[in-house]
Amino acid sequence: MEKFIIEGGIPLKGEVEISGAKNAAIALIPAAILSDGVCRIENIPNISDVSTIVKILYELGADIKYINKSTIEIDPKNIRTHVVPYSMTKHTRASSYFMGAMLGRFHKANIARPGGCDFGVRPIDQHIKGFEALGAHVDISGGMVILTADQLIGTSVYMDTVSVGATINVMLAAVKAKGLTVIENAAKEPHIVDLANFLNSMGADIRGTGTDVIKIYGVDHLGSTTYSIIPDQIEAGTYMVAAVATGGDVLVKNIIPKHLESITAKLEDVGAKIEEFDEAIRVCRSGPLHKCNIKTQPHPGFPTDMQPQMTTLLSMADGTSVVTEAVWDNRFRYVEQLCRMGAKISVDGKVAVVEGVPKLSCAPLKAVDLRAGAAMVIAALCADGVSEIENIQYIDRGYENIVEKLTALGAKIKRVPATLTKIQPNVG
Repeated sequence: MEKFIIEGGIPLKGEVEISGAKNAAIALIPAAILSDGVCRIENIPNISDVSTIVKILYELGADIKYINKSTIEIDPKNIRTHVVPYSMTKHTRASSYFMGAMLGRFHKANIARPGGCDFGVRPIDQHIKGFEALGAHVDISGGMVILTADQLIGTSVYMDTVSVGATINVMLAAVKAKGLTVIENAAKEPHIVDLANFLNSMGADIRGTGTDVIKIYGVDHLGSTTYSIIPDQIEAGTYMVAAVATGGDVLVKNIIPKHLESITAKLEDVGAKIEEFDEAIRVCRSGPLHKCNIKTQPHPGFPTDMQPQMTTLLSMADGTSVVTEAVWDNRFRYVEQLCRMGAKISVDGKVAVVEGVPKLSCAPLKAVDLRAGAAMVIAALCADGVSEIENIQYIDRGYENIVEKLTALGAKIKRVPATLTKIQPNVG
């Protein structure tokens, strides 16, 4: 096990290159199961969640070839099993996407209930509703989701709640079904559009992604493709918030500015200056931080995956801010860590009231989930003194080369064995 040691109080300055989108990669890689040929996927982030998904594919029998650190070729023709046991699924929620992919290819799937970050109850009822509408029989027994279908027939599926995971899974199951499938009240996130573009590059016929109605015209075969994953909007947003929190000046490169509009708007509200380019955004701040209210919502609203980072920023703003988490339960578990640093935050269910303080103080910290871990890094970068962050395996799930990228921006951060107990000042 490892931990981060961070000396705070240094404004971040310079340029940072954003990696491929985690949430796109963990959907595209299982989707390769549906292909009759070889899929080359480029701009894959080198993070543990992606490694886990690739390992599952390999253990199922797919031929995996790494072209370089960000490009792989997947040949799924040798996959002979439709069973994904708990030993494969326990580390990542994204393993649920094997349900739709396996059902779409084999018309059957036995998938253990997935793991991942704990945000409270994360039901799969909308996934099941979609599979059953397409003609599958669903049985949940002994922690396994067992799917079987004689054939899959296109149909209309209305999502009772907007669900990214269910939208993706129904797309995967329906892409080779007979006839037309219409998903209503579909999620609109950029990685859903990216998945559709990936499948279409193999010969699928998917229309309307990015809107709340997706139409999928089933095809018999999907072929080979070469495809590059979109940039990661959450990684980009995290570095943008870090730049603002530390009073820095950072050019965030390899991004799609439109994907960041909700984040950019809130950063401008708190006092950041934003300069937008075709594939980059410059973010800087020299004045005080202002209070701001935030409510997380499905895309194009403010993303839940940016809520911990923004709450950390608001903990140092003038005045009182209100943060409402409208997507997940139990996503304020990290607040205790910030309060240990001197933040004044009170939580009542899904609402946090944040009274800004002039600055945070160093403290021993731990990541309780992926994005909360990123928030702890931001807090430590701003705090007076040297902080330690444990449980950084959560952070490694979603941020490629975070130590190297922050160091290039002037941060003093080191990755050390968790057994090292003495904090050393002036790291870097």
